[in-house]
Amino acid sequence: MVRAQQVDLGEQDGSAVGIAERESTATEVLTTGTSTPVRKRRLPRIRVNPVDLVPAFGYLVLAVVVLSGQWRNTQSGYLIKSGQDQTMWEWFFAVTAHSVAHLENPLGTTLQNFPAGVNMMANTAMFGVGVPLTPITLLFGPTVTFVLVLTLGLATTALAWYWLFSRELVESRIAAGIGGLFCGFAPAMISHANAHPNFVVLLLLPIMAGLLIRMARRAGAGAGERRRWRIRDAALLGFLVALQIALGEEPLLIFALSFGLFTVVYYLHTPRQGLRVLRGITPAILLAGAIALLCTVIPLWWQFFGPQSYRSIDHGPMGNDLKAITQFPSESLGGIFLPGQYVAINDTEQNAYFGWPLLLVLAVTVALLWRERVVRAATVVIAVFGVLSLGAVAMFGKRDTGIALPWRWAEHVPLLSTVLETRLTMAAIPAIAAVLALATQRAIGWWRESPVDWRPLAWFGALLFALLPLIPTVLPVVQRPPTPAFFADGTVRDYVNNGSVVMVPPSRPMDAGALRWQADANFDFPLAGGYFVGPTSTQKKGIYGPEFRPTTALLVQAQDTGTVPPITDEAREQIRADLNFWRADVLVLPATRNVDTLRTTVTQLLGFGPTRVHDVWIWDVAAMR
Repeated sequence: MVRAQQVDLGEQDGSAVGIAERESTATEVLTTGTSTPVRKRRLPRIRVNPVDLVPAFGYLVLAVVVLSGQWRNTQSGYLIKSGQDQTMWEWFFAVTAHSVAHLENPLGTTLQNFPAGVNMMANTAMFGVGVPLTPITLLFGPTVTFVLVLTLGLATTALAWYWLFSRELVESRIAAGIGGLFCGFAPAMISHANAHPNFVVLLLLPIMAGLLIRMARRAGAGAGERRRWRIRDAALLGFLVALQIALGEEPLLIFALSFGLFTVVYYLHTPRQGLRVLRGITPAILLAGAIALLCTVIPLWWQFFGPQSYRSIDHGPMGNDLKAITQFPSESLGGIFLPGQYVAINDTEQNAYFGWPLLLVLAVTVALLWRERVVRAATVVIAVFGVLSLGAVAMFGKRDTGIALPWRWAEHVPLLSTVLETRLTMAAIPAIAAVLALATQRAIGWWRESPVDWRPLAWFGALLFALLPLIPTVLPVVQRPPTPAFFADGTVRDYVNNGSVVMVPPSRPMDAGALRWQADANFDFPLAGGYFVGPTSTQKKGIYGPEFRPTTALLVQAQDTGTVPPITDEAREQIRADLNFWRADVLVLPATRNVDTLRTTVTQLLGFGPTRVHDVWIWDVAAMR
């Protein structure tokens, strides 16, 4: 029988992985003209097995299919379940490209939320892809960059986990392929593919895991060998951490916590070995941390201490509902044929939704493979992070059960307080994938021993039963309204002179379409308000979007109710104060809901009517400030 390989965190065993590793680090002896052996020094080579191209191609095809609706219409298509997030992310990519092209500081900008601006490092702008993809953004537009990042994120995340499983966990490429498939296309990944590239581009996490595993294995080598590898590994790990910071800090934090827990449980029954490995790799880990900090010290300083920085963000209860653990995600076959109660925070945060068939198969598999160290460690990760993801109080069907949970204490820990607890279930994804890969490896081993053995057929039937309902469907796309000609043809430039454009009502997280129009106008004007995370005026706590000015609240009320509110002298004085605060040059009212009510409201506030310019109404207010 072919025995499944296990993650080797420091053991010198006889497995294929251990042998290959020792062979790759052994000294190759050559002979010169004499019999004296000399050491041949070679640069490390990246070996690509042609077999690995099959899952790579399959993952890419599946990613393209999932996002095919957006790929078919990159001009005006919009992933409707993203809410306003697609607009925000496209703006991030567009303004990053604009900053690079104009040799401006990309870490902060006043093009949004004028005049205070936005701290881009505190807004997950993903400079790790935004900067290198600047040519794509400038040539084809931010929508192409957005969908390209999502597509490659899904495919490369799956491929990276496949690479780790095939090199460090199992011998079978089929088993590794199933593990990689689940990691790249789990319900949470598909949900985030609607709007959150920072939780889709996760390929560096398994690469870091593989490096840490190899570092642990080498910790038992000789002093000279260990020192040589320690410096190289530390430099590589530090660079990977720095790059992941440029892609997304929250996934890095969740990964670090879950991998640390996995490692502790893995070594519980061999504590001496664990301590030996810990002593061996600690210097390299500290050096890697120093290198990562050196690479990111300026961006991190800007994020935490620069203009418009904040210390924490109050997001309220964001835990998973208990029903979310067992139900099927909306964008899946199971979600179509067996939909359950809608208990997600929103469509982009379906971070659990593993489905009861998978959980049932997983429970039986864990019981049968409990002797495997990897299975035990993975199970603890699944359980711990699953419980933490439920938040401070357990909810069932959106009803408070009154059961207090551990997150009520964890949410007061620095850094953890900014994490959306629902996302902690993403730590369970690679853990579940590892269990599935190991079970598949064992089934394939049985099949090789006896083609008539019933157990492999039973396993693959159970695997199909668990994963078939989770097959993702194409993410829905709608047609977004065109950019008003006032912005698209550059007419807006005639009305802006060192001041801002104020939309009616002002841009905010619930209505951020003007960010798209600003990008289409080549950022020729700054915009009051917008969609971002920034601090409140009185403390360093972050909020989504700008604080509501009195004029914003009044105009939003008028639009929502369709009724002109009472216009008092105090309201007229307040709009003048707000226009000065925004340094407004022009108010712009595009075609929108209850447009007549808004036009009448602003006219009564200002005391003069608007001018029709192309397809918008404008009030030239530059002289009022």
